[in-house]
Amino acid sequence: MASETKLYLDYVVSGPLATSRAVLSAALEAAPVASLLIRTEGGAAYDLETVRELTAIAQKQGVAVLLGDVAHARDLGADGVHVFWSADVVESFRSVRQAAGRELIVGADAGRTRDDAMQIGEADSDYVAFGIPAHVEDRARAARRQLDLVAWWSEVFEIPCVALDVADADHARALAGAGADFVGVTITADQSVSEVLARIRAYGEAVSAHEDVR
Repeated sequence: MASETKLYLDYVVSGPLATSRAVLSAALEAAPVASLLIRTEGGAAYDLETVRELTAIAQKQGVAVLLGDVAHARDLGADGVHVFWSADVVESFRSVRQAAGRELIVGADAGRTRDDAMQIGEADSDYVAFGIPAHVEDRARAARRQLDLVAWWSEVFEIPCVALDVADADHARALAGAGADFVGVTITADQSVSEVLARIRAYGEAVSAHEDVR
């Protein structure tokens, strides 16, 4: 039986609150979104009031909101923390999991390493993500590896998996078919509302139309 794949919205926030609010509202109206990661370009500091309002907007629609910092997640009323990929992601995840306790959702991006993914899962992760780090030059090869990792994980493990850094709707469809529980769709605050609507709708249709290949 085909499993249901949901959208994980990866929102890169910048600029004034009014713009950020309009972009997020358009995204949430375009297709069902299960989770929202709010982050900044290059790890810049959050504008806390912007993030607080965006969090409230998403949560009113039943969307789980994740941030990249435990203290911010608690202070701003978010639902969880996402640990971004790094060379020491397993240690980073363990530290965040300990700080967050069971009050918050905590997941991590294992990148392209099976061993890291398994260690993160064993360390009580709520999900394991497979992304494609920005420094990777051969994106097509990395996308094929990501598809293999998602298929492997979904076949062997029960912990949900998230595919991040998904380049287009065709790859989103393939990842959904391989068993991804969540497929990431990245939007930025400097995109027009029409661009956001088109992108979210395309990804939403792709994950809804997939054929489970497991």
